[in-house]
Amino acid sequence: MPLETPARIVSELTSRGWNADREAVTLLAGADDPNAALEAVVERAPDEALKLSSAHVEEVLAEFEAGNGNAPVSSGPDTGTNPKNELGSPDETKGVDSNGVDSSGDGAVAVAGNDGETSPDADGSEFGDGVTDVSRPDESVRDPDFDARSLEIEGDITGESTGTGEYDDFVSVFKDRFERLSKQLRSRVNARPTSAVQSMPGGGDTAIVGMVSDIRSTASGHWLVELEDTSGTYPCLIMKDREFADTVNELLHDEVIAVEGTLSDDNDDGDGILFVDDLYFPDVPRTYKPSTADRHVQAALISDVHVGSQEFMADAWSRFADWLHTEEAERVEYLLVAGDMVEGVGVYPDQDDELDIIDIYEQYEQFSEYLKEVPGDMEILMIPGNHDAVRLAEPQPGFDEELRDIMSVHDARISGNPSTVTVEGVDILMYHGVSLDEVIAELPDDKASYDDPHKAMYQLLKKRHVAPQFGGKTRLAPEEKDYLVMDTVPDVFHTGHVHKLGWGKYHNVLAVNSGCWQAQTDFQKSVNIDPDAGYAPILDLDTLDMTVRQFSRD
Repeated sequence: MPLETPARIVSELTSRGWNADREAVTLLAGADDPNAALEAVVERAPDEALKLSSAHVEEVLAEFEAGNGNAPVSSGPDTGTNPKNELGSPDETKGVDSNGVDSSGDGAVAVAGNDGETSPDADGSEFGDGVTDVSRPDESVRDPDFDARSLEIEGDITGESTGTGEYDDFVSVFKDRFERLSKQLRSRVNARPTSAVQSMPGGGDTAIVGMVSDIRSTASGHWLVELEDTSGTYPCLIMKDREFADTVNELLHDEVIAVEGTLSDDNDDGDGILFVDDLYFPDVPRTYKPSTADRHVQAALISDVHVGSQEFMADAWSRFADWLHTEEAERVEYLLVAGDMVEGVGVYPDQDDELDIIDIYEQYEQFSEYLKEVPGDMEILMIPGNHDAVRLAEPQPGFDEELRDIMSVHDARISGNPSTVTVEGVDILMYHGVSLDEVIAELPDDKASYDDPHKAMYQLLKKRHVAPQFGGKTRLAPEEKDYLVMDTVPDVFHTGHVHKLGWGKYHNVLAVNSGCWQAQTDFQKSVNIDPDAGYAPILDLDTLDMTVRQFSRD
C-alpha cells in the first residue's frame, strides 16, 4: 500500500532496521512516489550511516527529478511470517477496583482512584496466568497526530553541573534546599529563626522550620528531634503519647519539616526546649488536582531494561515491541524509560559472571538494536540510572555525546536524573529511584517496603524531595542548586531501580514503579530480590488511569 503518512514511512523504515531524521521522513512522505523513493534511499544508504539523513534523501530525490531514479517500486511491507511472531494478543493483568477486588472482567488492571493503591503480590499472583504471544500486523495501523504532540523537559542537570566537591558546594546545596522547602512550609506556620527562639521568654508558643540534624529517643521513650536552620539549631521534644508520635518513625536526616509548640519555662536561660504540639511536612496538598491531556493519548512507562545481562528478557521485550505495533496500542505515542538501559560493568561484586555482553559500548549498541523494534513514530525519552555509564552521584547528567550517538534510534531524547517531563500538559517526574533503597531501609515496613515500592514513593512526595538523606546509601553531588527538590507537585511520579512493580495515588498524584525487564540474577537471589519483570504500565494521559500489560511468561 502507499506510504502516504510519516508514521507509515517510519514504520516501514523501522521494519528494515533503519532510523531517519524527522526531516528525512517528511521528505519521503512528500515524494511523488514514496514507495520508490524509500526503496532507493535504503538501497543507496552509506555503509557507515547510523540513520538516514535529510541530505541523503534530498540527494536521492534530486536524482529522481533528473530522471535518473530507477529504483524498483515497492509492493508494500513484507507479508511473510516472522518466525518469532507466530502470535496472538497480550493479556493484561487482572482488574481491580479501589478495594483490590477483581471487577473489570476483561483482564485490565486499573489504578485505584483518589488515595487508593494497588500493587502485585510478592509472588506475582496479582497478575493472573501470564501472557500469550503477540504478532506484529502486516502493515502499521498507527497514525499519530504529530501536531498535537508536545514534550518539554525541566530540571535537567545535563550541562549545568558546577559542583567541585569543595566545602562551599555542600553549604550551597543544603542552603538552597532549606530555603526552597521552608517557603512551602512558612505558608502554614508563623515560624521564627532558631536564634530568635533561643531568646524568647519561657512558656510562650512558637514555630520552627528546620532541617532534621538529629533524632534520638529519651530514657522515657519520648523523641528528641534537633532542627537546624541558617541561624542555628534548637531541640524539639515529641512526647510519646502524642497522636502524631508515630510520625517520628517517618523522619529522615536532612529533610525539612516544621513544628509548632510551647517553649519550656527555662527557655530564656539558654537551656530551653520546644514541646511539640504539631508537626508538618512540605507534602502534597490534599486538594491537589492534576492536569490531564486534551486528547486520548497514552504513554508507556518502563525502566530497568538491563541489556547486556544474561537475564535480560529479550523475548518479553520483543513481545512488548510487537504489541506496540498493533491496533490495540495505536494510542501509545510516548515511551518514557526511567533508567538502567543496560546492565553496566562493575556495578556489583562478580557481575562479570552474569554478563552476556562484557563491553559497555556494545551493551548500548545492543540496546539500540532492541529500541529499533519499537514503532519509529513514538516519542521516546530516557534518563540514566545507577547501572548506566554516567556518574553515580545524583543528580545524574544525561549521557555523553558518544553514547547519545549510539542511542539515536528514533531520535530518542535524553535527560538527566531526575527530570520533570511535561507530556501534553501532564507533569511526569522521572527519577530512577536509588534513594528508595534508603527509604525502605530506614522506615517501618508498613511505610515503605520492596513489595510496595509506591509507598516509599509516597514518602518522597510527602518530603517533596527525591533523595532527602545525605551520607547514606544514595550518593549525592553538591551543586549550587538542589536539583532533587520538588518545587511543584507532579501529576505522575515515575521511578524504577528496585525491580518491583507497584502503583497507587497519593493525594491525587499517581506514583508508579514500573518493574524491570531482567529475570532474577544470582546476585538478586543473594539479597532476596524477586523481580517483577516483563510488565509495561500504560498511562492514559487524558484521565491518568493506568493499565499494566504483562509480556513475560510465568
